[in-house]
Amino acid sequence: MYERVYSVLNRYFEAATLFKVLFNWSPMYRRSCGKIIHVSKDLHTVLVKIPLTYKNKNYVGSIFGGSLFAATDPIYMIQLMQILGKEYVVWDKASVIRFKKPAYTVAYADFCFTQDEIAEIQCRVITEKEVNFVKHLTITDGKQIIFSELEKTIYISSKAHYKQKLDRKKVEQAQ
Repeated sequence: MYERVYSVLNRYFEAATLFKVLFNWSPMYRRSCGKIIHVSKDLHTVLVKIPLTYKNKNYVGSIFGGSLFAATDPIYMIQLMQILGKEYVVWDKASVIRFKKPAYTVAYADFCFTQDEIAEIQCRVITEKEVNFVKHLTITDGKQIIFSELEKTIYISSKAHYKQKLDRKKVEQAQ
């Protein structure tokens, strides 16, 4: 559904605007209390704000850890899908969060892909067919005090290789 809406609206609006607006309107993302406040034109940088509200305040008055985790969960995957394009398959494969200190104030997460990282992913997919790419992220306050650190493993493959892999699995299961 989201992909269909995106492709229609993409005729009239920039990709960065759609990324921001559609994420912020999405019911599943809104429930995390995260809000995308900036997306670069090339989609390589996304800034997320996670305010402390009555919806995500835990028993001790800090931001619920699940809210921090949920607000960061889908960003890298969707960001990479948009950057790489339709010839690639991208999935979140694993996530690890390490809480450093309670977040009693607004939290921020800055998702960045460099041109070198994108080129590395594309080259590795050509040679290895499928790649598990690891990204590190910190959730901080406005003064860069770290609340938590995340490690995201993202699976990337060419669409052709992924289709062949699925076809092989179907044949194996049928036997």
